[in-house]
Amino acid sequence: MAIDASGVKIEDRPFAQVREEAIDQLIMNYSHGIISAEAFERRLDIATDAKSHQELIDVVADLTLLPDNQYQQQRQRNFSPRYQAGNDNRNEKMLCVLSSNQQRGQWLVPGEIHITNIVGSVELDFSEAVFQHQHIVIKVHNWLGSLNILVPPQVNVVSNMTNVVSSCDNQATALGDRQAPQIVIEGYSILGSLEINLKRTMKEKFNDFANQCRSMFGLNKP
Repeated sequence: MAIDASGVKIEDRPFAQVREEAIDQLIMNYSHGIISAEAFERRLDIATDAKSHQELIDVVADLTLLPDNQYQQQRQRNFSPRYQAGNDNRNEKMLCVLSSNQQRGQWLVPGEIHITNIVGSVELDFSEAVFQHQHIVIKVHNWLGSLNILVPPQVNVVSNMTNVVSSCDNQATALGDRQAPQIVIEGYSILGSLEINLKRTMKEKFNDFANQCRSMFGLNKP
């Protein structure tokens, strides 16, 4: 059995922790050429969709290679959010009237963002953003406008919006990581829309990371 079953019973361990351990073992064995790309894709689907501890145990039961220190360091660099210490605590204000406003790339995220959107379109892309704070508040006043927020899988998003004849769709699920940034969206939307989407799914991110590890361990992407 590849997952450590000593100590606390596997069924009593946090499910998210066991899933993470199983996925790490899949990536480690794929990156060393022990399983094929097809087997990795198939098993990753099972691990990401698993609903029970036993499914996770079975998907790596025949794998003996465990993540080493080099793998753990690479994983830390890829999956940990980027923080930058700074003294810039100013709020950022965005006013969009009959126009569009986009924030993308490696931008420095303040602790609080105020958005006033009147018949306009606003997009905030946090996929490459550098965070100064773990807790970020976005205050929204939206009239007949659209607001699109894109986040990477390791960022948690909570929406506390008041909607009047409006739509709010939050596709960014919280992972429960205490170190991850949390974005809280509050305010109101009248005859408008708010969409919160993952820039890349966690499965896509795992695939990219697995191919990085193959290169790191001297194997080319198949």
